[in-house]
Amino acid sequence: MFFQHIYEKGLAQSSYIVGCQKSGTAMVIDPKRDIDTYIDIASNEKLTITHITETHIHADFLSGASELASATGAEILLSDEGGTEWEYQYPHTPLKDGSIFMVGNLKIEVMHTPGHTPEHICFLLTDMPVSEKPIMFFSGDFVFVGDIGRPDLLEKAAGIAGTMEIGAKQMFNSLKRFRQLPDYIQLWSGHGAGSACGKALGAIPCSTVGYEKMTNWALQIDDEAKFIATLLEGQPEPPRYFAKMKELNKIGAPILGDGFKAKRLSAQEFDAAMRSGMPIVDSRHKDTFAKGHVPGSLNIQDNTSFSTWAGWMLSYDKPFIVIASEKAIGEITNKLIRIGLDNMYGYLPNIEEWATLGGELEPMHQITVQELSERMGEEGLTVIDVRATSEYKEGHIAGVKHIHGGYLVNRLDEVPRTGDVILQCATGNRSSVAASVLMREGIYNVANLIGGIEAWKEAGFPVEKN
Repeated sequence: MFFQHIYEKGLAQSSYIVGCQKSGTAMVIDPKRDIDTYIDIASNEKLTITHITETHIHADFLSGASELASATGAEILLSDEGGTEWEYQYPHTPLKDGSIFMVGNLKIEVMHTPGHTPEHICFLLTDMPVSEKPIMFFSGDFVFVGDIGRPDLLEKAAGIAGTMEIGAKQMFNSLKRFRQLPDYIQLWSGHGAGSACGKALGAIPCSTVGYEKMTNWALQIDDEAKFIATLLEGQPEPPRYFAKMKELNKIGAPILGDGFKAKRLSAQEFDAAMRSGMPIVDSRHKDTFAKGHVPGSLNIQDNTSFSTWAGWMLSYDKPFIVIASEKAIGEITNKLIRIGLDNMYGYLPNIEEWATLGGELEPMHQITVQELSERMGEEGLTVIDVRATSEYKEGHIAGVKHIHGGYLVNRLDEVPRTGDVILQCATGNRSSVAASVLMREGIYNVANLIGGIEAWKEAGFPVEKN
């Protein structure tokens, strides 16, 4: 048996390729949309991808199932559980609880595990030439290392009212089935630490069923009411793009093919697009952005959070421009298509090209924690903490206002137009996004706190909890 775990750090998303070397066939589970990874692995291992499947209709990334099937001719096998509302709407082989299919000598048994979503399924894999006992359990967003999938996304992200508690009850019952699995089975989940699909995901890539039974918080609670309350409490804010992912993954993602590459814009093309009001994403480091940027551009740095913040800030029905180096633009393009942001108009690698046309760069003010400490309590000073609610509750600077950075654009009326407004997050990255959002909206009395609350605490300044 061949097995490889593929991990995409930006979305903390896991996918898998499992192959039978005797038959030369392979299956891909929960593929991302930039499919070259799987094709290259299969080619190197002399395997043919014959089966593509996924655990559920994903909310946090755009599935690559259709893309990979188009490129390989492989069969797509998807859940047929959860009722008519949760049926995939593109051609596939339906899977039910207890369904079994073979990939060469590998037996895959389907287990329906509703809770995170109504149609969610998991895969129990047995390497038949070795043993008739299963070796791996692919748990998707059902059971993670140290956590379980959240049941509130359908309500909070997709706007389907009344589904949170139903999902939590389903999760409680699904875990009863999980407890019946043998302890020795390896557990490979759909996400790792940093994913918004749970609240306390572990950083290690795999576990065992037995270890999760002993240590996973969700498997220590036998009272249903307590379980539901604990599961629903403290879940992170779901990014705005999650609803779009649900919609596209249900009907099938548009197929990109081989020709999807970012267009290199001339300075003149960039200038014309900018003057037409086209959104601009500046992916440079926050300090470089602060020294000088194209007015109205958003600072979404090219780091592991790029996809998430692009999903928060960009519209799916409007083209946009990216400022990024020639070296970085290929991977940035992948980060965008992974969440379905296919409408990039083009990119500019060097803003100095635009400046030579007479364009004036704009600075973004920054402030140190020492300067902020000296000014705290000053009349007309407002500090806005743009972190997640759970982070804010764990510890924040006394007297700050809390607005999650992803919701800031919808709460502009809460931002003072007079005095000084300081944006603060954990390290200064998200607050740079937030500050650039306000400047784009014509609010210029803003500054970014250098180093965020981590620098504040390192300097010995106090925080409070509530």
